[in-house]
Amino acid sequence: MAYSNFTLDTVLEAFDLEEVGAAGIFAASEPVKPSELLTAVLARNIPLALAVGTEKVKSELIIANVLVELREQLEHRISFFSGIEFNVDVDANLAGVCDFVISLSPRQFTLKALSSSLLRRKRMTCWLGWGSALQRW
Repeated sequence: MAYSNFTLDTVLEAFDLEEVGAAGIFAASEPVKPSELLTAVLARNIPLALAVGTEKVKSELIIANVLVELREQLEHRISFFSGIEFNVDVDANLAGVCDFVISLSPRQFTLKALSSSLLRRKRMTCWLGWGSALQRW
């Protein structure tokens, strides 16, 4: 089974996890202003990405630029990967290609520390794939 086949419900059951709702978890966090470069790039790219309409072009013109900005904002303390094979445990169905993976390691050439997985879904710009992301932990 590919990561994208997992749902939040299947992960909660398979790994005996409990869903805990926490309202306002980021309430104390200060908003981060995007750079002028990201604002300009997205102003140019979003209309084109939406006009073309494929998930591939949305990834390339929108999501990748946001992840580059995230890496810049965090002073290269993270890395990100796109379209990599991430096989943790094939027998447990923890295998497949990830659309995007954000790592807590600044090491860009190889994946060392997983932080989050960002997945795309058809007809949506993006969503955090909680089911497939959680089951990797």
